Amino acid sequence: MRDVIWRKSSRSGSSGGNCVELAGLAGGVAIRDSKEPEGPVLVVPRAALRAALRGLTDR
Repeated sequence: MRDVIWRKSSRSGSSGGNCVELAGLAGGVAIRDSKEPEGPVLVVPRAALRAALRGLTDR
């Protein structure tokens, strides 16, 4: 996962608070905790992430 480009959430600001980072992969999207960049990474298909985000915004 070292060769991917990680992007921090635009809502994270510079406060160092709770943030996630995303990286586009050929097979999906990688998600990690920005405070622990060497920690675990969750990889999900793009459609699954899109559906989850849609579910959050439909409330």
